[in-house]
Amino acid sequence: MARQKATQSIQEFPLIRQLQRRHERKDPSIITGIGDDAAVVSFTATDWVVLTTDLLAEGIHFDLTTASLSSIGYKAAMANLSDVAAMGASPRFLLTSVAIPNSLRTADILALYKGFMSACRQYKVQLIGGDTSASQHGLFLSVTLLGTTERKKVLLREGARVGDSLYVTGTLGDSLAGLQLLSNAHEHGTGTARLPHADRKFLINRHLRPTARVREGQWLNQIGIVTSAIDVSDGLSGDLRHICNTSKVGAEIDISRLPLSPACRTYATSTNQDPSVLALAGGEDYELLFTVPETHRTRLERTAHQRNFSVTRIGHICAASFGIYCRLRNGRKKPLPVSSYEHFRTAN
Repeated sequence: MARQKATQSIQEFPLIRQLQRRHERKDPSIITGIGDDAAVVSFTATDWVVLTTDLLAEGIHFDLTTASLSSIGYKAAMANLSDVAAMGASPRFLLTSVAIPNSLRTADILALYKGFMSACRQYKVQLIGGDTSASQHGLFLSVTLLGTTERKKVLLREGARVGDSLYVTGTLGDSLAGLQLLSNAHEHGTGTARLPHADRKFLINRHLRPTARVREGQWLNQIGIVTSAIDVSDGLSGDLRHICNTSKVGAEIDISRLPLSPACRTYATSTNQDPSVLALAGGEDYELLFTVPETHRTRLERTAHQRNFSVTRIGHICAASFGIYCRLRNGRKKPLPVSSYEHFRTAN
């Protein structure tokens, strides 16, 4: 079937050649990259291949009024890098497909790809192909990332066992706070006028330019004591459920233990919000949530400190019959609310 005609101001094949000149790199493992019908890469017999893909739609995953095209590209790449990080793998190759509305120009798409590659260069990931199309309904991005890990050495969502400790890297809630600052979506007064500039900048940057915990994921995979893992992309309350449902277990988290940045605490105070709500509901922090047997807690925390990795124990795994609960600051327990993002879920 003939490909749909490209938008008037963008010529498809010259655009592809520009992207090839800017981003294709020579690498012994790339047999054929950008410009052929498909990419060909070489792997050793000792590796497993890890594949992930994301579809991002304007108005659902990003808003061109609150984010630059460069930051959109950067974040799209980081979302996939985070998926590979959650598996404990090493990211290797990227493919991107873009459906372009006629409101954008060649310079806009080059900025988008600049963001893609800015994220990928941090992990030596190579762009090896993709596709372009016109769009009549906004900008659409499809990103596919390929990674590798040793055979039979990978982190999965299943495997959490009763008694395991529940950990998370970094801090939670920052991205949601940054999004609220960008969109003025909160309905909690005008207290952000008093928010220090450094805190505002930190939170917005955590939303627009997040960090995938690739090195932490590789470390967790190598130490061999992690029983399950997932990245926090939809929100802690939802992503914890993925581990519990797949592993057929329950969980209890301690609200007072949730790791919160000083900037997030200050923001929550200025807007009369509970920062723990931001931590539970906020997606796109791209931290790693994982479980470790209780007997290995000391080893995990000691080696994390040695590597300067931030990990926080936030709870433990229980029997499935227990359900998923949170312990409040007053010591009482209540079912963990489903407050994270989910496509297609309608309001009650």
